[in-house]
Amino acid sequence: MKKVFFALALVMGLGTTVAFASNLSSTEVTTVTNVNDFTPVEVKDLPKAVQDVLANSYKDFTIKAAAVETAEDGTSVYQITLVNAEGEESVVLFNEKGEVVK
Repeated sequence: MKKVFFALALVMGLGTTVAFASNLSSTEVTTVTNVNDFTPVEVKDLPKAVQDVLANSYKDFTIKAAAVETAEDGTSVYQITLVNAEGEESVVLFNEKGEVVK
């Protein structure tokens, strides 16, 4: 008799799990992407503060590319691609004040 009750409880438990699992399935898929929208700019168009930092602190590097991204609040981030003497590239982000952004 105990075996019958155990089997009945097991079947009821599994049946309930399957019923709840079918309610949890969703066919809707949402894709979220975070894309930086940097626009290329000329080095001469960078803010003076950024140009000064590049001239003083990164004088051993060659500037390969410069780009800007403006946020909804009006602040800008400048993406500068630098190349060292060995040809290795690195990207540095600056704010409008010439401070490095992490």
